[in-house]
Amino acid sequence: MSNEILNQIKELTKNGRVDVPKWTPKIAATRFTDIADIEGMRTAGRLASEVLEMLLPYVVPGVTTDQLDIIAHNYIVSEQGAIPAPLNYHGFPNSICTSVNDVICHGIPNAKALKKGDAVNIDITVIKDGYYGDTSRMFFAGEPAPHLVRLCKVTQECLYLAIKMVKPGVRIGDLGAAIAAHAHKHNYSVVEEYCGHGLGTTFHGEPQVAHYGTAGTGAVIEEGMTFTIEPMINAGKKQVKHSGQDNWIAKTKDGRLSAQYEHSLLVTADGVEILTKRAEEDFS
Repeated sequence: MSNEILNQIKELTKNGRVDVPKWTPKIAATRFTDIADIEGMRTAGRLASEVLEMLLPYVVPGVTTDQLDIIAHNYIVSEQGAIPAPLNYHGFPNSICTSVNDVICHGIPNAKALKKGDAVNIDITVIKDGYYGDTSRMFFAGEPAPHLVRLCKVTQECLYLAIKMVKPGVRIGDLGAAIAAHAHKHNYSVVEEYCGHGLGTTFHGEPQVAHYGTAGTGAVIEEGMTFTIEPMINAGKKQVKHSGQDNWIAKTKDGRLSAQYEHSLLVTADGVEILTKRAEEDFS
């Protein structure tokens, strides 16, 4: 089966990346009350989640992250009629981020094949009609080791417990404090150099959503806000080192594993709507 998939991947990637059409940005905003804007955010979020679902069968030992980038790029442009937001963003050279094993975030796709047991976070951001959808999840190439499964499970739990707290009146610090407490309970550390962010008709804006902090502090969450929560949890220490083109790639300083999950959210009158929810996820 793996060879069959690798042959399919070769066929899908043999012609490289299709051209990205020109597009016109909207005025930057990360809070919305107009239903047209909200529907635009829903569509962008759904498309971003669909890219992750589409990629699942292709994350196998032997695939390169560059091939995954081509598959995602062409799907976003040709099938979804959307734009891959990372491409050329402040010099980032690819359409998706692929962060393997000890890479925390902003991994640049390359020609190195994934090995059996590797973990990779794939981070997708699409632009559709000027609206951004941003999401990421962990993938395993082959059977993962139990300690890796545990790290990813706890990281996803950190995201989910924070999402369930989101509603008007809650403070950003409440989310960060809860995430950090859950990670520390399992003897993991929380990366402090990167955070969630406002999202809408701009890639990054207010509020900044730290994944650590003090309850009762920080910006107050308000109805209509759209932002991401995306905890990065390390098996070892929290410190980061940078490498790669323009120092984009963030790795754990101690070389131990890192995991991340991310969703885009819309704050409603009495809670939260997960704009990038995938079909297999259950938040009941």
